[in-house]
Amino acid sequence: MSAPDGSPVGAERSIGQLFASATTEMSALVHDEIALAKAQLKQDVKRGATSGGAFSAAGVLLLFSLPMLNFALAYGIRTWSGWNLAVCFLLSFAANVLVAGALALIGVVFAKKAKKSKGPQKVAASMKETAGVLQKAKPHPRPETPALEDRSPQAIEAVARSSS
Repeated sequence: MSAPDGSPVGAERSIGQLFASATTEMSALVHDEIALAKAQLKQDVKRGATSGGAFSAAGVLLLFSLPMLNFALAYGIRTWSGWNLAVCFLLSFAANVLVAGALALIGVVFAKKAKKSKGPQKVAASMKETAGVLQKAKPHPRPETPALEDRSPQAIEAVARSSS
């Protein structure tokens, strides 16, 4: 098993290698955060488009269906009930308004969902939190190592073998 930079796990790495590894991982994290923000923004746009489509469908339905639907429904109600033709036309118009109102309600629900969604804001907060954690991070203190003159030859040879 090896670390992201290819060195064996548990091996001593230089500060430069650690910094390079941290920089690479931070860059990958930022790219992932940007990709997440794009995906959430795309979802918000899709919800907004669905809302606009529902509103448009409600308007088109009300506009184009009224004449034909009103006549058909009014004559159907008159045939079925025997009521006055004017009352039958009013009932058919009320039915069209109810259908358009239901479509408009669907549009309002999707518009509220798109407005409530705070995808990019969540990602920005997450990135600020990550940056704050990284700024506060401090390296672990290393134990004091004796000077090279104080070390035994076996210890120096063991370190030389492990680093090669």
